Amino acid sequence: MPSYTVTVATGSQWFAGTDDYIYITLVGTEGCSERTLLDKPLYNDFERGAVDSYDVTVGENLGEMELVKIEKKKYWVHDDWYCKYITVKTPSGDYVEFPCFHWLVDDKEVVLRNGKALLPKDDKTRLVKQHRHKELESRRKTYRWREWQPGIPMSIDANTHKELPRDIQFDSEKGVDFILNYSKAIENLCVNQFMHMFQSSWNDFADFERIFVRIKNTISEYVMQHWKEDFMFGYQYLNGCNPVMIQKCTKLPEKFPVTHDMVADCLEREMTLEEEIEAGNIYIADYELMEDISPNSTDPCTLQYLAAPICLLYNNSQSKILPLAIQLGQTPGKDNPIFLPSDGQYDWMLAKIWVRSSDFHIHQTVTHLLRTHLVSEVFGVAMFRQLPAVHPAYKLLLPHIRFTIAINTKAREQLICEFGIFDKARGVDSPEDLPYYYYRDDGNRVWDVTKSFVWDVVCIYYDSDDTVQKDEEIQAFVKDVCSFGMQDFDCCGFPKSLKTREELTEYLTVIIFTSSAHHAAVNFGQYDWCSWIPNAPPTMRKPPPRQKGVVDVKFIIQSLPDRGRSCWHLGAVWALSQFQENELFLGMYPDEHFIEKPVKEAMESFRKRLAEVSSVIKIRNEGKKLPYYYFSPDRIPNSVAV
Repeated sequence: MPSYTVTVATGSQWFAGTDDYIYITLVGTEGCSERTLLDKPLYNDFERGAVDSYDVTVGENLGEMELVKIEKKKYWVHDDWYCKYITVKTPSGDYVEFPCFHWLVDDKEVVLRNGKALLPKDDKTRLVKQHRHKELESRRKTYRWREWQPGIPMSIDANTHKELPRDIQFDSEKGVDFILNYSKAIENLCVNQFMHMFQSSWNDFADFERIFVRIKNTISEYVMQHWKEDFMFGYQYLNGCNPVMIQKCTKLPEKFPVTHDMVADCLEREMTLEEEIEAGNIYIADYELMEDISPNSTDPCTLQYLAAPICLLYNNSQSKILPLAIQLGQTPGKDNPIFLPSDGQYDWMLAKIWVRSSDFHIHQTVTHLLRTHLVSEVFGVAMFRQLPAVHPAYKLLLPHIRFTIAINTKAREQLICEFGIFDKARGVDSPEDLPYYYYRDDGNRVWDVTKSFVWDVVCIYYDSDDTVQKDEEIQAFVKDVCSFGMQDFDCCGFPKSLKTREELTEYLTVIIFTSSAHHAAVNFGQYDWCSWIPNAPPTMRKPPPRQKGVVDVKFIIQSLPDRGRSCWHLGAVWALSQFQENELFLGMYPDEHFIEKPVKEAMESFRKRLAEVSSVIKIRNEGKKLPYYYFSPDRIPNSVAV
């Protein structure tokens, strides 16, 4: 009688093994096996990290292997099991791979397709077509949309991490709990003694160093030493942790009436302000999104304040970005003066501090939360709803939304609040105009390499633009993102359909880049740039000044966060800047969802090109006091998971 050898791999993560009964049914084009218990006498099957083999005897040859059904039944108590893959050796000696990478919970069954990636048009038999349909039907019931807050992208329908489908939960609840990570940060930074000192101001700027003593970090120490300098203020618009605010100023807005006489002493090219604007040397950062936003009231004993400043920036003759003028509100007037470098030392210092505080809020809520976390979650939910596991786009994207939905659900439980908007053209593309904009330059390098890889994969499965147009699953995915995930926001800019291979490549690259490289660039520098509190105040305790000449050091210190909030802030940016345990970086694909040789070759080429980018960035950074490494591929996690 024909015999098939079944090899089963159990995951190596915590609690992946099981003592429950595991049954298997093999399904081929000519028939199926009986439901067979996988069990060896006197042997502990399906232990964590184990690879076990079993013989399945059948009455006759099953033909070409199409499906494998796995069932888990309770032995004593329900015991979850993580199956990585199953390999079937046929009587003729052929090996057929069935990637799984699923948790089986309760009395659950999973039906697997063989590992070859296939578009809908490639399915020929009724059996596999039905399986494809049923898989998506089941997923749409599991992965449901929900509006978390009005005006921002939709999220998954789950209130807590434990309510998520087991497949997208963290491997270890403990390892990613925000409260635990914050506590660890506070302990590591030795700031416990200040944690409960709310309403207690620091004595002076040097006093902030009392919570800075444990920091051994080149960039953060440099920030502490130079944060008052205009150069440091301007440099962060290019290479800080929020390098997306700067825009070329082609015309001064009426709400920001800066004149040439105000800034003449700061201009270096013997040109008027208008001429500098026409020459492309003037930039602007406008925090209008902060207008009319109410500060939170987590501490009823301390009033907190926000501002919506506008900052004019100058690209000087040494290609340094320097602040020219700051207005702390959106409406000009006597009680909203334009602060200048020529003003008193403390007037100018406080104006810059207010801009940095507003920049911190925009960074956390828009640049970081919205444009990486929430957008990536939309892609992830739509992917699970519209793309079956056999689809090449599913296999390509899955590593890049790993844990994203879980971290966002955790954040909604414990950390974040509402707000949002999307990106626009900023006029900063030219290396000649802004030669030290490493965020742009390194980002373009990673983008180009990623897009080339995605193009290689797309061309393996799509032989023409017509194939893209006729792929109803990819079209449903794109439509779900725009019409449901983004709620058809006019400003979201996402298409509802794709017509060419180039468009599909661009779309998939956006997803991968957003959830990996862009998130890394705006997340992992938070400790570097925000740990020195005066450089990134998370809250301000006095309102913005309405006139000049009334500010002194004491006023500034009383405006900055108190001791307790400073410590919570320091712990938060430390925790957010840490890589996860067993982090997977860009180009690392240990779970083999693809089995085809051409895709594996494309992955290997991708890794080599990423290594070249890392090398270029490393050489560029040598000897720099402010190295920029956030886009270095060896420091870019595959997905948004922190």
